[in-house]
Amino acid sequence: MTATLPTAAAPGPGTETPAVPARRTTAGGPGVRPAPPDRPLVRFRSSRPDLLLCGALLLVIVAVQGWNITNFPTLSDDEGTYLAQAWAVQQGEGLAHYTYWYDHPPLGWIQVAALTYLPSLFVPEWMTVAPMRFSMLAVSASSSVLLYVLARRLWLPRWAAGLAMALFGLSPLSVVLQREIFLDNIAVMWMLLAFCLAASPSRHLWHHFASGLAAATAVLTKETMLVVLPALLVTMWRHSHRDTRKFAVTGAVTACALIGLSYPLYALLNGELLPGSGHVSLIDGITYQMGREGSGFILTPGSGSNGVLRSWLYYDAVLPLGGLAGAVLLIVTVRRSVTARALAGPALAAVILAVVAMRPSGYLPAMYVIQALPFLALVLAGGAASVTHAVLRRRRSGAGAAGSVARGARVQGLVPGRVQAWVRWAVLGVLAASAAVYVLPRWYEGNRTALTVDANAPYRQAAAWLGSEVAAPARTRVLLDDALWLDAVHHGFEPGPGAIWFYKADLDPAVTETLPLGWRDIDYVVSSPTVRRDAVDLPTVRAALEHSTVVAVFGSGEDRIEIRRTDRESGS
Repeated sequence: MTATLPTAAAPGPGTETPAVPARRTTAGGPGVRPAPPDRPLVRFRSSRPDLLLCGALLLVIVAVQGWNITNFPTLSDDEGTYLAQAWAVQQGEGLAHYTYWYDHPPLGWIQVAALTYLPSLFVPEWMTVAPMRFSMLAVSASSSVLLYVLARRLWLPRWAAGLAMALFGLSPLSVVLQREIFLDNIAVMWMLLAFCLAASPSRHLWHHFASGLAAATAVLTKETMLVVLPALLVTMWRHSHRDTRKFAVTGAVTACALIGLSYPLYALLNGELLPGSGHVSLIDGITYQMGREGSGFILTPGSGSNGVLRSWLYYDAVLPLGGLAGAVLLIVTVRRSVTARALAGPALAAVILAVVAMRPSGYLPAMYVIQALPFLALVLAGGAASVTHAVLRRRRSGAGAAGSVARGARVQGLVPGRVQAWVRWAVLGVLAASAAVYVLPRWYEGNRTALTVDANAPYRQAAAWLGSEVAAPARTRVLLDDALWLDAVHHGFEPGPGAIWFYKADLDPAVTETLPLGWRDIDYVVSSPTVRRDAVDLPTVRAALEHSTVVAVFGSGEDRIEIRRTDRESGS
């Protein structure tokens, strides 16, 4: 890591200085602070206090996120899809375990394939969703360190950088979502690297070019990160050298565009850029993603988006709501506050992501908030630093005036400056204690659930049943969701024609051709919550459920897993 951090030492001759103005005092209300002075640079790896603080927090974050990771939260079909596609890459079967139809750029699960390669090589049966969640610990650890580095490069004090890292890594919302094999988690890591390079105090041109490359990698990992690019440009513009700013920004934009264009170029070379008969196309994939049925306005009770919002707030309301309010406040006060100007890029990123989420006609997935978590954490930590400075700023007033007051006070046997300092520290302590009393109990309950609850026992039991009770899995066809697809493959079911991802039975012509009799060609259906929910729009899957009987049930209620055997003689 080549992060550079400010120190309090005076600059020496020829010392490189960060991209900040010379010391000046800015008038204003709370949250307005003097601009940082010109200071020499210290490598992150050479700053022992930063290394100790960051290292200690990293150990806590990895321990909390890693404990019980295979059991909570419930396995999701998206996780299974990305991991199954990564498995296909590892096996040399192509970019997906079925026809790749340009639903997302493939770079995301190619990285998952790299992260899981060694475990899958030495212990192939571990290549299932629950064990491979451990690969996400490397991603969340990298993102946490990058966030700390970015906070320091944006002139947050050491304790505030640690606070941002703790908010990002230990919020129950983060613990739950960062455990899961989501492309958003990997994309956030690359975007944080792009911000760190854009805010580099040394201001080398190659840092900004590399920032563009990292940003393009983030977008090719999860395309929705595209909306964050304006915020990245704001950060780059502020931290680039005035004399080379045009070159830096132009180089970064060019690097980002050239790498990003590799995706449509790949489609073009494959003859799959434009729609046509007999093949998938990039344009069709984009059209589908942009034309998906919306989940309603996020603030409308009963809408799908509102349900997603409630699920976020169930785990943690402080980070999403507090961070968004702080981001809006920073943007409003950007002309009057040095802190607001330093955090303008992250604040803008949080606001843009919130505006996109509030589209009435848009589709809002549950993992969307992952992209905003680091920026919300930075903004909250920056707000805490601003409040701290506002409470304590008079203590650091001019030495001359303070000296004359102190001399007058000594005559009366009283030192008002010291009393005022104690009062300010007391106020600050009360504010910190109030925040802790409000936040910590809620975080404790949320994280206790993540550390103790086993939500995946039904999935494990269903996978074990398929492996032990089906006599000839190689000749058996089973419909199931992607959370169990790799489990079935490891138990001997033939990939594709044997273990069938239930969506493909209706939506993939290459699969429907292997089912000439429709549901009658299917032996078993693993009825998970995902299968039951989406079967309404899938005729073959719906018919298989209707013409089947339950042979095993694992779990209870809406989260139960049913294994159903089809009755090929029933129905018309």
